[in-house]
Order: sequence, then C-alpha cells, then structure tokens
Amino acid sequence: MTEYRRVLLDGAPVLTTRHGDDLVSPDGRVVAIDDAVHLPPCEPTKIIAVHLNYDSRTQEFMTRLPAAPTYFHKPITALNSHLGAVVRPQRCKWLNYEGEIVIVIGRTCRNISPDEAGDYIAGYTVGNDYGLHDFRDTDAGSMLRVKGADTLAPIGPGLVTDWDFHDKRIRTIVNGEVKQDSTTGEMEWDMHYLVADIARTITLVPGDILFSGTPANSRTVYPGDVVSVEVEGLGTLTNTIVEGPAPIRDDVGAQPTESEEVVSTAMGGDWEFRGIRTPSKDLYPSTIEEQE
Repeated sequence: MTEYRRVLLDGAPVLTTRHGDDLVSPDGRVVAIDDAVHLPPCEPTKIIAVHLNYDSRTQEFMTRLPAAPTYFHKPITALNSHLGAVVRPQRCKWLNYEGEIVIVIGRTCRNISPDEAGDYIAGYTVGNDYGLHDFRDTDAGSMLRVKGADTLAPIGPGLVTDWDFHDKRIRTIVNGEVKQDSTTGEMEWDMHYLVADIARTITLVPGDILFSGTPANSRTVYPGDVVSVEVEGLGTLTNTIVEGPAPIRDDVGAQPTESEEVVSTAMGGDWEFRGIRTPSKDLYPSTIEEQE
C-alpha cells in the first residue's frame, strides 16, 4: 500500500508521498506530518453518498434495507480536510457525525460490472458525512441542505492505494470516547458494487468520491467537540466543531426546525425510514433541555 497526501507547501498544493512520519514531495521537499497543512487528498467533481449500508444502522432505525442502494449528492463546496473546522451555523442545533470509508475514483468510469470496478478505483480515504438535521423537515428527500452545507464533507488525511476493504474496523471517537465501532463486514453492498451501480448512468471521473455508508450511533455534536474517524489501514481523520460566524438568515427560505422527525433522527430514532415512532420530548429530556 502507498499513502498520498495533498498538503500546502510554500503556499501551493502538492501531492506528497508518506514515508513514516514525513511527507515527501516529488521534488524532494520534506515536511513532517505533524507540521503539514492538509488539503483533501483528491479534487472531486462529484461527491456521492449512499443512505443505508451497514446492518447495525438498519437495525437502529428498525427498518430493512431496500432491494438496491439509494444515494444523495453533496456539493463539492462541502469538501473539507483533515484538521479542518466543521462549521455548525448559528441558529442550528442538530449537527451529527457519520464516520465512513470513502472510495476515490482513479479512471473515467461508465457502464462497468462490479468485477471490473476495482480497476477504476484509485484508492480509499476516511470521511465524515456530517448532517445538519435542522433542515430535515424541508430537505429530507434531497438531503441538500442537511448534508450539503459548507465544510460538512471532510475527507483524509491521505489516499491509500491497494487497500483491501474486507473486514476492516471503523470507529468514530468524540472527545476521546468511542461512539461508533463496526467493521466493513456489516456492509450489505461493498465498494465495487457501489461504484458499478452509480456508473450505470453517471460517468465517474478521476477524483470523484463515494461515501460508502455509516454504522449505528450517529449522534449530535457541538461546538468545541473533537471528532475523529479511524479506519484500519487508512488512518485517522480529525475535525473540530465550531460555531459559524453568522446565523442562518431568517429573511429567506425554510428555517431550522426542531420537530419530532428532526430530534428522532439526530438522536437515533427511526422516523426517516419508517415514520412509525413519533418520539416525544419526554424521551430525550436532558438532551433537549440542554440545547434550549
């Protein structure tokens, strides 16, 4: 396996190769990993994410997987990097982490089989598919504002080639406490299947990325929290949550809400996929009172 990282060197983006604790540029310049200013390890034209894929997440929502994967799209302006700040806009409360493995496309890809998909993958990186559930009442179908706000798609720290995705551990850690802990053995659809499925109708080009799903226990985080996603063989992606410098404008568009659907989804309910439970405030009194 080889790990590549895009960093700023003398003010310019440079693709470096990792050698132990150092990053080496093609012209021989060396920077210590701890001193590097990280950039996203690739430059996508598309960010695609699958809704449900891990068995524990499906059980958490007390639902069943569909017959085939369903997806949503995150704008490339949501892209963020290792050690980048994840911004929760003012007037919003329900920002959730979702630790994931991210597939990076290496060759133009269209109309291929799952068996061929590996030849079109450049490598893999770690991602965190943050969701701003305050907008779930208006964007539950498209997920555009829920998942597409600026900074809500951090990936990194590096791109790892020739990584075997089978039975690899993935964990999300918040302020030193493990919150998500699973393996890729839980995935219903593997990396090759996801790439081939999307490429039936959408041309994927080098640098495009696919978020491959999250296990159970996505929960709300708050300004000041430090969130790390660890994937066996891919490294650790770390970000800090900050409050945005300005509130969501109230003179245009749908406003942030705190409905039963919003709270249920943010705190691990099953509203999004079944709509059966409608948890009342009494189910989460300490959490909701803390935020009011």
